[in-house]
Amino acid sequence: MRVLVQRCSKGKCVVNDKTVSEIKDGLVLFVGFTDTDNKETIIKMINKIINLRIFPDDNNIMNLSIKDVGGEILSISQFTLYADTTKGNRPSYIKAMTGKKAILLYEYFNKCLNEYIPTRTGIFGADMEISIVNIGPTTILLER
Repeated sequence: MRVLVQRCSKGKCVVNDKTVSEIKDGLVLFVGFTDTDNKETIIKMINKIINLRIFPDDNNIMNLSIKDVGGEILSISQFTLYADTTKGNRPSYIKAMTGKKAILLYEYFNKCLNEYIPTRTGIFGADMEISIVNIGPTTILLER
């Protein structure tokens, strides 16, 4: 499982010119799965995300988690996190989990994450337009 985490002041997902989800002050997550991922992998990743200390404290030191600041999450499915370009210029996605399996894990991930942090989502498999105002910029790649 790979999750690209971006701290943001705004995040928005648009599909077919319609806003699907929108957040303020939180995290935008791009979420990808591979065949070895399971519910245990997801729980470990959620614990990492909700406790990741990347928000500034009163001294402007990244020392607070999303739980501490009361932020929101925008979760976007992103199989291209498993792109492999070692052989040529056309990415291979052979390491990405198939859509039928991945959607189940993605839905489980969001359901569990929402128990801790208000979580909005994109539409799995859709052609989405994602807008992010990245703060910092703070972008971290997590992998399990």
